[in-house]
Amino acid sequence: MRPGYAFWVSFLIVLMIVSVVAQAEEPALPAGLEPVGKSSSEPALPAGLESASAPTVEPALPVGLEPSLPAGLDSVGERTQEPALPSGLEPALPEGLGAAPFNEENDSASALRKESPLQFHGFWDVRAGSRITSDPAQAKDATLGEMRLQLKTDKDWDRVFIEFTGDALFDAIEERARIDLRQLRLTWTPVESLDIRIGRQVLTWGTGDMLFINDLFPKDWRSYFSGRDVEYLKAPSNAARIGWFNEIMNVEVVYTPRFNPDRYITGKRFSYFSPMHGKTVGRKQQVHTIEPDDWFDNDEIAVRLYRNLGSAQLALYGYSGYWKSPGGMQLFPSRAIFPKLRVYGASIRGALGKGIANLEFGYYDSYQDRSGSSPFINNSEIRFLAGYEREIGHEFTAGIQYYLEYMQQYKAYKKTLPFFMKARDRDRHLITLRLTKQLLQQNLILSLFAYASPSDSDSYLRPNVSYKINDNWTVDFGGNIFMGRQRHTFFGQFEDNTNVYAGARVAF
Repeated sequence: MRPGYAFWVSFLIVLMIVSVVAQAEEPALPAGLEPVGKSSSEPALPAGLESASAPTVEPALPVGLEPSLPAGLDSVGERTQEPALPSGLEPALPEGLGAAPFNEENDSASALRKESPLQFHGFWDVRAGSRITSDPAQAKDATLGEMRLQLKTDKDWDRVFIEFTGDALFDAIEERARIDLRQLRLTWTPVESLDIRIGRQVLTWGTGDMLFINDLFPKDWRSYFSGRDVEYLKAPSNAARIGWFNEIMNVEVVYTPRFNPDRYITGKRFSYFSPMHGKTVGRKQQVHTIEPDDWFDNDEIAVRLYRNLGSAQLALYGYSGYWKSPGGMQLFPSRAIFPKLRVYGASIRGALGKGIANLEFGYYDSYQDRSGSSPFINNSEIRFLAGYEREIGHEFTAGIQYYLEYMQQYKAYKKTLPFFMKARDRDRHLITLRLTKQLLQQNLILSLFAYASPSDSDSYLRPNVSYKINDNWTVDFGGNIFMGRQRHTFFGQFEDNTNVYAGARVAF
């Protein structure tokens, strides 16, 4: 798809959103009937933020473009306790909906529930998506086609808590069924100030909205680009997490005994630009990798120290492991590799004026080639993020972010770069914008998340419309629109993958 065409598609989508907002504004309730509750000034986190294969190297997804999840996407599945409403603000139930009086029938039902060892809940989800133009590097126009059943349950004892979340999935694009275990973890609280969590779990740190600097846990970019629910951007890890909480400083340590990479773009479903081929490739030139996969030898460790100061939260981070998406290349045999990586960072997030501001910093120490003498290993980088979000109208929120990647040893990089490979700029700038409007008593949600890079002259738009039909049924549709002047830039390489999708979900 050519930039001009994509521009008009995106322009029409934004125009439709603005038009609906203008026409569908809810009438004001009579005085005194406004619902009690807080209006979130933070962009709604995609439910759940909460992350291969012929010889060529796939451009690594900037961990910074590893967009950070909006507030609320933190550690999907974490046990949290909601603060109680002030006395007198608890909503009164209509007559007949209060606690049922005791009777033998109710008591029997309660007994049955107590006898049942586990109570399951979850959802059915059906989704379909397709490119809006054909991609010569792919055999199919379809980008998404699946049925998914998710089941959740948990069991609580005195100081032990077990949680399970699993998906049974039939993928029509890959023509196979599979099981995706998203969570199976045990939490032990030996004392009130100490939590130990072991097993498969979804983890997330940092302050950004769809931009990740100090969140070095795996992401699923195939899900993000295809139109699955945003909860699936966060991929699970097999890890042990220890949390120690005290008045001076809270400490979290996550140990992953075997490297968990991103679910990165391989060419199988989405095409990408191959520096070695000098063009966009797909199914016939899939990424082949050498993945560090030895238990305890190829491990990862991440540390976070944080505390609250007034309305702000300060945090320090450390990570030792590997680039999460392929960050280098081995020539003989030709394989994409995951070089060793250390990251040192800090962040602050808190109230500013009528909104919430955040700053985040990370130094990426690519210590396998600190001199920058190898053009086939990612250079060390400094990464920086600044963001602000607030409510700009009734149930209408906006958030903006500025992100920077600054390459170290740039002269060495330019000097050793092979003549056939495109050079990147020393600085990569990125701006994001999130707009979220809630209508019809928050049952209709219109959203737009946009990335734009002034240095690369490319962009990525994610419009979405979601409608909650009732307590069980939700439908949504949206798109992933990529634009770029050049094929070798991060978003420009995916231009032929521009797609639209629709989904329906029933919860139980």
